Formats: sequence, C-alpha cells, structure tokens
Amino acid sequence: MLVTLSTTHAPATDLGFLLHKNPARAQQVDVSTGRAHVFYPEADEHRCTAALLLEVDPIGLVRTARAGGDDGALAQYVNDRPYAASSLLAVALGKAFSSARRGVSKERPELVDVALPLEVHIPALSCRGGPAMAHRFFAPLGWQVAATAVPLDETLPEWGESRYVDLRLAGELRLADALNHLYVALPVLDDAKHYWIGSDEIEKLLRAGSGWLATHPERDLITRRYLGHRTALSRRAIERLAEVDDADPEVLDDATAPPLAAAGGPQAADGEDDSADRPVSLALQRHGAVLAALRSAGAQRVIDLGCGSGALLPALLSEQSFTEILGVDVSARALEVAARRLRFDRLPERQRARITLLQSGLTYTDARLRGYDAAVLMEVVEHLDLDRLPALEHAVFGAAAPATVVVTTPNSEYNVRFADLPAGTFRHRDHRFEWTRAEFADWATAVGDRYGYTGRLLGVGDDDPDVGTPTQMAVFTRGAATEVAA
Repeated sequence: MLVTLSTTHAPATDLGFLLHKNPARAQQVDVSTGRAHVFYPEADEHRCTAALLLEVDPIGLVRTARAGGDDGALAQYVNDRPYAASSLLAVALGKAFSSARRGVSKERPELVDVALPLEVHIPALSCRGGPAMAHRFFAPLGWQVAATAVPLDETLPEWGESRYVDLRLAGELRLADALNHLYVALPVLDDAKHYWIGSDEIEKLLRAGSGWLATHPERDLITRRYLGHRTALSRRAIERLAEVDDADPEVLDDATAPPLAAAGGPQAADGEDDSADRPVSLALQRHGAVLAALRSAGAQRVIDLGCGSGALLPALLSEQSFTEILGVDVSARALEVAARRLRFDRLPERQRARITLLQSGLTYTDARLRGYDAAVLMEVVEHLDLDRLPALEHAVFGAAAPATVVVTTPNSEYNVRFADLPAGTFRHRDHRFEWTRAEFADWATAVGDRYGYTGRLLGVGDDDPDVGTPTQMAVFTRGAATEVAA
C-alpha cells in the first residue's frame, strides 16, 4: 500500500520538519499488520515528496480475530490487502505521522497553522462508490480531486471497472488537516475496517474530524461508514459532534439551519415556542454567555478571533447593536464554510455590509484588527502550543488592544463528566492543553497585569459542585477591578 504527499512550499524540505521524518534517510515503523516505511523520493528546496509504504504481513493478518473466513480458506492468504489502500494504511499513517496529525512541530512551529500547497497520490485505493464517492468526500474539504477508476483488466476493457481508483488530490491546507482527512477517508471510502469497531472509535473519529466533519455535507454517511454502520455508535458520535466539538458544536446544514433572525429559539409547527422542552446545548449556552458579555460592555464593533467555520457569527449578526463584525481565522477553507453558513450571497445588503471575513494568523500582529470595541476568543486559546500563547496575548491584548476581550476555554476538571472521553485525554485532537479553574484564573491575572486589563471570571453550563462548569469564561476590561463570579 502506498501514499505520497508532496509540497512546493519554499523551502519544500520543511515538510520533513512537519512530518518529524528526516528526508535524508528512510525510516521504519512497526504496526500490528506489518511494517511501514517512510522515505523521500525527491527532496530539494523546490519540491519535496514523502512516501508512506505499508508492507503487510499476510500471515500476521490471518492470526488476527478479524482475518475472517474458515481456517483453510484461500481468501485468508490471497486478497487485495497488501496492495490496495484501506484501513490498514490509515492505521500506519496514524502511527507514522502521529505528531504531524496533532499539528506539533518543535522546529517549525510557525508552519503548523499555515496552509501549504499539497499534493496527495494514492495509486490504488479501495473505494466503494468509485470516483464519485471520492469527490463527495474530498471536494467539500477544499481539495481538487482527480479520481480515475482502475479497470479490471486493461487488455479486456469489456470486463469493466474495478472497485479501485487512482486518486490524486491538490490543494492548500494545513498539513495536520490533510493527514486527518486521509486518516478518516481510507476506511470510509473502503467502507470496511480490519479490526473490531468499539466505542473508542467514536473518540478517534471526533479527534480526526475536529473542525471539518461537523460541517461536511456527507457527515452522516462518513460517520456511519467509519463506525461500521453500527447505529448506536453513529448516533452517539453525532451527539458528541453537537455537544462537545467546540470548534463547530451546533452545526446545521443548509437545509435545516434556522434563519439568522431566529434568535428566539426553535418554533413548533403550531407557532408555539417549544424550546423550553429541550435541553439547551453547551454550545448555545456558550454563545449566550458571550453575547451577554458583549452587550454588557456596550460593544458595537466586534471581532470573532479564530472564528473557524463561523459557529458564533450568525448569533453576532442577529444582534442589531453590533454595527460591525469581523470574523478572523487562519484557514481559508474554514472561512469559506463560514460564508456558506451565513448564506453570504443571500444576505440583504444592509446585513452583508455589517460583516467581513478576514484570513489572518492570531499569533502575529495585524494592524487591521485595531480599533474594535471588543474581541472574542471562543474556544481558541487551547488550540495553541503553550509556547505560542505569549505571541497571541501580545497580538490581541497588546497590539489590537480592544476595550473588552472575552475568552472561553474548557474546564479540564469537568472532563470526568463526559462518559465517552477516555481518562487523561483532551476533549479534542487539536487541543494542546486544557486548564483547571485555578490555572485559568492564574493566566487571566497574569495577562491582565501585563497588558493593563482586569477580568471577571465566570462559568458557562451546568455547575457541578465538585468539578465546576464545563466551560470557563473571562471577560477582560481595560482598567476595571478583578473579580471571580460565585
């Protein structure tokens, strides 16, 4: 099984730093089904290609519980597994590039959040649904897709096409995003896994799909296939996407999204408000807390920093007191999704004039962010490495310096209340840290002292007497007294 990943970023050999694999030498990684080899067919400053080749051990596969078939069945030994990309390659990719999938690079930390020109080639990919299915998966993620069906026999065209495709992808994406797209796509397109699918697969899917799966038009299909069409697991995964995915927690597709003006909650068919009968998701509680803080501050010109795919933007736009709204994110793809969420091309002219989407990195000063009344960092800070946090603090509190800054972040103490979250893990693959309440309070005090802000600390969500609320929030104001909400 083979997959290659290329870039023309200058210098292209930075790919080696991001993948944590030296282009000067081949490396091997042992996996349960064989051995994965990582090597570079080309590596210079203009173009660099990393190849992952999985050498499958067919005898080892027969020994596994999922080998299938009778003990003497020839299919156990003669099959496509050593040749066609599938979940076997996904596992190898996940292990060989684990740090890169998390977006970690000690040598090139400034590149982990940068969209790079990337090309992916998988010569033989098992794909149920053929080239059309490959397009359905990758095109909404910002890839240019060239998928060609592999004929059963080139010398006998009348035999038709096989279930394999030769897949080529091109696009400008974060390397971590590209790797996680592939990690999920390989078993989904094959529509099979070589190992038992249990509840722990939900966490794997949510981590790899953080920031993109919730908004994908084929979200339900991807979830069902990844979880082996197990209805109970798929339902739980969708619930987790709605409740815990702080990158995009309350996603609605274009067919079901309520109008931007529907701030009063869902309406029953007879016109009566039935929202009182439904539990309010943590995401909506978080939005409400942020909006209340902005209203209390009297803000009119507001920046949503790290807006991602625009989870908060419709709520901001529905508040007529906000005369100017700026959504900022480093990902061009995320901003495209945000524009679709807002139905930007269908907004009335007055509404459209109030909101702008801007691509910019949050760890660099940007003069375009100055002069606003308030800035929001909703579930953003925990996505940065701790050593990059001072750069964000300077860019926001020092350079942009709005009168009010609202920050929300998970309360790590509350994680024990999430039944599907393994002990000792973060809520999301992209999280570099999660603070306790005391750690968040210490950070808020230190930032305020450095930049002349003071803050009010609040909780968002159900208040557990032992572990507090699931989300913690700080409202920073230049020159007011610090207090901690009871």
